[in-house]
Amino acid sequence: MKQIIKEVFEAEEKAGAILRQAQSQAAEIRQAAEREVSESLSAAKEQARQIIQSAVEEAKRQADEVCQQKLRDAEQARETLLGPGKGRDAADLDALVETLCHVVQNTEHETDRRPWPEH
Repeated sequence: MKQIIKEVFEAEEKAGAILRQAQSQAAEIRQAAEREVSESLSAAKEQARQIIQSAVEEAKRQADEVCQQKLRDAEQARETLLGPGKGRDAADLDALVETLCHVVQNTEHETDRRPWPEH
């Protein structure tokens, strides 16, 4: 009987040792998986950062191109309005603005004098 009890205790000790070893291995596997997930997440974040940075740089480049085109369009419109190559100065522009303001003011006064049709 003592032998059987001794064998049962030995079997329980072996089972306990096997269980502790399995728990230790499970913890190691879990830690390895967590490290792998963390590394994958870090790599994905870095890749996303690079993609966003590239997109921002491209957007800035396109915005600069649009700005440059708008400046060229404005310069072309100015030349159309003022005449090409004469190097118009501030006085010429002031005179043009004054003339335009005069035209607008006269148009307003003429409009103010007209009676509105009654409904």
